[in-house]
Amino acid sequence: MKKQLFTLLSGLLFSAVSAQVTYKDVAGIFYARCTSCHHSGASTRPFMNYAQTVGYASSIDNDLTTGVMPPWNADTAYTRFQHERIITSSEKQLILDWIAGGALKGDTTLAPQAPVYPTGYQLAGNADLTLSIGQFTSTATTSDKYYCFSLPTGLTQNRIIRAFEVVPGNKPIVHHAVITVDSTGTYTSDLSGNCYNIPGNVGIGTYAPGSGAVIFPGQAPLKAGITLKAGSKIIIQLHYPEGSAGEVDSTKIRLYFYPIGTTGVRQIYTATPLQNWSMAIPPNTVSSFSAYYPTSGTLPVSLSAFAVMPHSHLLCQTIVYYAVKPGIDTIKLVKIKKWNFEWQDYYTFKKLVKIPNGYRLYSKHVYDNTSNNPNNPNDPPITVYSNTGTTDEMLFDGMMYMYYQPGDELIDVQGIMDGDPLLNTGIKDIDDEKFELQSRTFPNPFSDLVTIQYSINETATVSVEIYDLLGKQIIKQNIGKQPEGIHNWDWKANDNGGNKIPAGVYFYKLKANDFIYEGKIIKQN
Repeated sequence: MKKQLFTLLSGLLFSAVSAQVTYKDVAGIFYARCTSCHHSGASTRPFMNYAQTVGYASSIDNDLTTGVMPPWNADTAYTRFQHERIITSSEKQLILDWIAGGALKGDTTLAPQAPVYPTGYQLAGNADLTLSIGQFTSTATTSDKYYCFSLPTGLTQNRIIRAFEVVPGNKPIVHHAVITVDSTGTYTSDLSGNCYNIPGNVGIGTYAPGSGAVIFPGQAPLKAGITLKAGSKIIIQLHYPEGSAGEVDSTKIRLYFYPIGTTGVRQIYTATPLQNWSMAIPPNTVSSFSAYYPTSGTLPVSLSAFAVMPHSHLLCQTIVYYAVKPGIDTIKLVKIKKWNFEWQDYYTFKKLVKIPNGYRLYSKHVYDNTSNNPNNPNDPPITVYSNTGTTDEMLFDGMMYMYYQPGDELIDVQGIMDGDPLLNTGIKDIDDEKFELQSRTFPNPFSDLVTIQYSINETATVSVEIYDLLGKQIIKQNIGKQPEGIHNWDWKANDNGGNKIPAGVYFYKLKANDFIYEGKIIKQN
């Protein structure tokens, strides 16, 4: 009996030890799901190695359990979008098991190699035009302030915007930015702090916490962009919160254009069709408010939705946004199960969504103005009205769209954009440096052969590495010291020790001197 008990206990002990989860088992998940945000230079909580990650084990457990992280508000059971920040249930459980087991270190040499993130910008290559507000000091003491900066483009001919990114100069105080165009070139800056009515006659886009760069598809079967007229000005409305007085900001916008003479580019329009400025949310209530567009009647023309951006403030809990043909049909656009004010962005569809004429746009927001809402800025709760301040509320849902053309809904927008060289986000902030490294890949997606092409402006020692989604190195090649110019490096899809490389997403690192350029390539069957 004692021998049997010893055998049983030994077996259980062996099973427990063999089932222990150590850092090597979860490192790849952190790299694939978390470190695009949580890396040094971008976050005060980097998760790039065991020592950095283990110190936040308790908060990681809480954020995963409560759904705060990864920060993706959209309900994937309702609509799917490009570049979703999500984690699978099995990945989440493995991290939770690791933490519950004591966040064991184990043999970290067995962990996959950590990705390398350059400092700098989200979009690759040098922008065609960079405009800055300069050094500006906030005057927001006891109330929020809104400033409108008028920035001359200096353009002598029309250009078409292909992509842009807003780069906050002081992230903690940039509540949001709204970008418009003054095509007349006559507007002057309003730095009174009371610039609520955004000037400009063409909308470009917005920036809010968590926003990414905006890039439009730039190759067949869809080239799209926003026309910027010669002599126009870019208007940046910046919202700084109360208490930020004395803080200095230097926000800028980086613009990329199509080459002069490019034809076949379709115009993208940016608008906020769904608004409600008559809300009064009583204290100690959970209330819902909605908006239609058009407010009466239906759309006179068919549209192709490219992206949507719902927007509210601190009391909001849920949002549903769709197109409807009264009594007949509903076209799902986006559903927010748990609104997070700190993470807002345009949600870009995988394919264009056709909204036929005869439909209306509709959205409904639910607001929790009770003490049970930890984000409620008022204790005790008070009546909250529609207005522009952070402690007010908004129903302000935007859309990027084009006028519909037959076949739009069949266009694989994600396939076009995943192969876009501007998404190879590895540019180092080298505006004032002499060394320059740029790269592009083609074809991308690919089947049997992909070329990683780079250009440098001086001789450098170059190497290329390719990793799978979990950080496992697939290929490494030292190209050696190369002269100025362009070098093509080819990766044959079956060059993997005789084993066919499976379809999927891979990442490459192009290294030259001390600079690193990262990009994404997609392997098809």
